[in-house]
Amino acid sequence: MTTYYAQGSAATDLTDADLKAALTGTFEKLGPRDRVLALPPDFTRFYSMAGPLTCMTYEHFGEKLVDVMPALGTHVPMTGEQLDRMFPGLPHTLIREHDWRNDVVTVGEVPAEFVTEVTEGICTKPCPAQLNRLVWQGEHDLILSIGQVVPHEVIGMANYNKNVFVGTGGAVGINESHFIGAAYGMERMMGRADTPLRRILNYAQDNFCSHLPLVYVLTVIGPRDDGSLAVRGLFIGDDVDCFEQAAALSVKVNFTVLDEEPHTMVVHLDPEEFHSTWLGNKAIYRTRMAIADGGELIVLAPAVSTFGEDPEIDKLIRKYGYRTTPEVMRFVAETDDLPANLSAAAHLIHGSSEDRFRITYCPGGLSREEIEGVGYRYADLAEMQAKYDPEKLDDGWNEMPDGQRIFYISNPALGLWAYRGRLGQ
Repeated sequence: MTTYYAQGSAATDLTDADLKAALTGTFEKLGPRDRVLALPPDFTRFYSMAGPLTCMTYEHFGEKLVDVMPALGTHVPMTGEQLDRMFPGLPHTLIREHDWRNDVVTVGEVPAEFVTEVTEGICTKPCPAQLNRLVWQGEHDLILSIGQVVPHEVIGMANYNKNVFVGTGGAVGINESHFIGAAYGMERMMGRADTPLRRILNYAQDNFCSHLPLVYVLTVIGPRDDGSLAVRGLFIGDDVDCFEQAAALSVKVNFTVLDEEPHTMVVHLDPEEFHSTWLGNKAIYRTRMAIADGGELIVLAPAVSTFGEDPEIDKLIRKYGYRTTPEVMRFVAETDDLPANLSAAAHLIHGSSEDRFRITYCPGGLSREEIEGVGYRYADLAEMQAKYDPEKLDDGWNEMPDGQRIFYISNPALGLWAYRGRLGQ
């Protein structure tokens, strides 16, 4: 088990040349390869630098990079335009779409005893480990899992083997993993590398996938003083140490601890990145530990026109809405459709304020009736963008012309925010 490259700090600013040199050095250490599979994230992680790293991999291996499978999870496949933007110059003929409902294989089950122990009894049954058939049966001699480590609502810190077991996993595995995270509690996990679900995935990797030639290429992305993004760290390896180094740096770079809890938070959802509440509710996940009791979260969502990325999940969100954890757990116990789609149930929990603060959505493509139907407040996008203009607001605290003090976030996917007094509660 090896860490091939590890460099980063809160002040590091790695250039494209640095990234290419690190990749080239790693590939030289690994030796010749003939069938390479790359597993980058999809367009929803555009800012991860996984796109350029995938293109650098193609430049190095050429025709020996035989497959590129964006780790979609349950997201919709990337469009041709998105592929060209994220992977410029990469032939579309290399792209393989992940079908999370059909094209998967169960490679093993994490024992019930282990699952019960690490989840503190929240889940007491075996947890299936699933992979896309191409990952499991593609006979590659190198599988590169590429992506960004950043605080995450389902598993604590995104990426590493989550990119494999969830990003290229199947319906049962994704459902179980999301529900375990939701039932255990987001606020107990976000920003932590060691969580129940991570231990389950580590078990699966160690016990079922040790023969796979998996190497992880992990970035840590953080803001510069001018608001642009820098690569603060790059970690390449085939074991958990590589991930834990990246996670430790991400906490320093991506976790903002506030000494004052905002009563009004305004979050903007980039129209290129966020088209659904399934993705856009990062505005809620990543800020919930910061906002004051009785406060308001205002979500400016110009391109949000649906709830779920998947039609079946969209239907479930519309049916049940973003309700409190006890309500969702009751729905799971008393209905037939929600237990069969536990990732949707988990998402409903994640998207609830638990009646602690108000959530006001300002969507570009959903009506008042639709927004209020799932349990959120509605406000007109044009009116709210005129009041809270993303072009004029700075990330962080802003004082409005009428004296209102707000906290603004331009992209919730890039970090995690918490009020100091709420940590440890």
